[in-house]
Amino acid sequence: MKSLINLKFIIKTQLLVLFLLLAPIKKVNSQIFEPVKWSTSVEKISEKEYNLVATAVIESGWNIYSQKVAKGGPIPTTFFFNEKDGYTLSGKTIEEEGHTKMDPTFNIKVKSFSNKAKFVQRVKLINDKKTIDASVEFMVCMATRCLPPKEVDLIFDLTKAKKVVAKKVSSSKKNESEKGLLAIFFIAFLSGFAALLTPCVFPMIPMTVSFFTKQSKNKSQGIRNAIIYGIAIIAIYVLLGSVVTWAFGADSLNALSTNVWFNLIFFLLLVVFAISFLGAFELTLPSSWSTKVDSQADRGGLVGIFFMALALAIVSFSCTGPIVGTLLVESASKGGIAPIVGMLGFSSAIALPFTLFAIFPGWMNSLPKSGGWLNTVKVVLGFLELALAFKFLSNADMVLDLHLLEREVFLAIWIAIFAALSLYLFGKIQLPHDSPLKHISVGRLSLGLLSLGFTVYMLPGLWGAPLNLISAFPPPQDYSESPYGVGYQKLATIKNVVTNSESSKTSHSGLPDGAHMKPPYDILVFNDYDKGLAYAKEVNKPVLIDFTGKACVNCRKMEQNVWAKDKVLSVLKNDVVLISLYVDDKRALEEDEVVESKLRPGKKLRYIGQKWSELQTIKYKTNSQPYYVLIDAKGENLIDPVAYTPNVDEYHNWLKTGIAAYK
Repeated sequence: MKSLINLKFIIKTQLLVLFLLLAPIKKVNSQIFEPVKWSTSVEKISEKEYNLVATAVIESGWNIYSQKVAKGGPIPTTFFFNEKDGYTLSGKTIEEEGHTKMDPTFNIKVKSFSNKAKFVQRVKLINDKKTIDASVEFMVCMATRCLPPKEVDLIFDLTKAKKVVAKKVSSSKKNESEKGLLAIFFIAFLSGFAALLTPCVFPMIPMTVSFFTKQSKNKSQGIRNAIIYGIAIIAIYVLLGSVVTWAFGADSLNALSTNVWFNLIFFLLLVVFAISFLGAFELTLPSSWSTKVDSQADRGGLVGIFFMALALAIVSFSCTGPIVGTLLVESASKGGIAPIVGMLGFSSAIALPFTLFAIFPGWMNSLPKSGGWLNTVKVVLGFLELALAFKFLSNADMVLDLHLLEREVFLAIWIAIFAALSLYLFGKIQLPHDSPLKHISVGRLSLGLLSLGFTVYMLPGLWGAPLNLISAFPPPQDYSESPYGVGYQKLATIKNVVTNSESSKTSHSGLPDGAHMKPPYDILVFNDYDKGLAYAKEVNKPVLIDFTGKACVNCRKMEQNVWAKDKVLSVLKNDVVLISLYVDDKRALEEDEVVESKLRPGKKLRYIGQKWSELQTIKYKTNSQPYYVLIDAKGENLIDPVAYTPNVDEYHNWLKTGIAAYK
């Protein structure tokens, strides 16, 4: 009997083991990213002065951001020191130059670091100390995802300080990437050709080439002199770019790109340039300058040729000055040697025709005759300068968060400018220096149609169209009088998003507690997990948790390129309850919500974003955004979560599969 019981026990045990082996195991993907490792070192300057050096080693493909980021951009790297702890800070924390590029989502230039970043803070001791405690908060992103802000403790051991020669802490110097410099060169080269087609420069081509060919003893000498003349033109403009680089430093203007006064000054400067191009007045340098230069040009030889080139630059200033000024502003804001590269491109385009026509003088017979078309080119440039000016004014407005030049106002101004340009090209508007227009040339008509087409293209932007072709210029869609577009009255009803369930306590005349309508697509969304989950229980719908961030580039791409599609938008409006949790929300938590961090014992959660970041990390084993989770009313996953999914069909199928599992 006893042996029979033992046999039953063995069989049951084996069956239990077999069941456990065959039972389906819920897959949990652990994706805790730690792409940044911080280390510290100390440099001893004197008995009381030290440099505290914090170095971030960043995994390939990831990057962190500068300490200075314009409002509305990603979270900046921030260091926290306690000066009450026996030391004082000497100046600000110095960082390396890094890389600066335009962020397509925030429409601002953002400075970031990849691979490695070094930060240096000088301190002066008040009393004897062996260590200094600090912390750093930073955000890390890559091409397809961003992690929420993270705070790391730093310990600087003064006993291990390395003795260094006292010197001023400065940023390391790096040039802009080759790709960026080539782009600047190309744009400047095209601008140089535009300057050639102005009444100040174009007529001088045959005059100057004829001078060289007639004054030279033979053809080869004429060609040589023309080549030297072209090189002198390039040297003069490159020298101007070098002076700007030397005067302002490699990255000073870059740091000013989001400065209010910088943008306001250049707005006014470009407006003055534009008015000059439109014919209100001429921008000229003092006549004494050109007189002295002309006298030197008569000396002959290499010196005379150089002064002839300088005379060209001075005489043509009224046309080339505004273009050169705009180029210097744009290229200098890139930092490094960009102003030099910009002037090299511009001057190469100016010098090239003089050299080529000297080598092949027969080509001059094919040149069009000077006439009113030259002034037309100048006026067109004036309109373009005026449009560009408002980009600088818009930057200042967004930095101050004044909302005076919002998206609709900006687009209205651009529409007016390019509509006026179209009327001008069609001969309906005449300006002071225009010749009588008997007919419109094919070229002028084509340019007018292009301008008119661009004007019509911008019109839907007033009603919320994204205008992807010019996305880098106007303010973003959420920086507007109404995200729904001018003249659109949003209906108070939410019958498309609130069910008719008798158990629902929400009427059509209002929104559920904690919910709001997400523009411009009218999606009902919650920003609080508990309130959204409670509402989902009321209306008996699955929940879509959207772990996102204000500084998340790919989150915006998903919203603009995937959520906006009809079949996905229909699901978001009708089939799920959307809860968007911003992991970089810097608003402070209510006092009763401040709790100790489970991930960093001893530290308190201070911000709303930290709360959602911990929820994502602890519950879903990942800390990158965007991250989408479909759950039921009990908080259980209906389908494996997904991250950045730019394919509309793939994302829609994922939603439908999860909803089917709920039903």
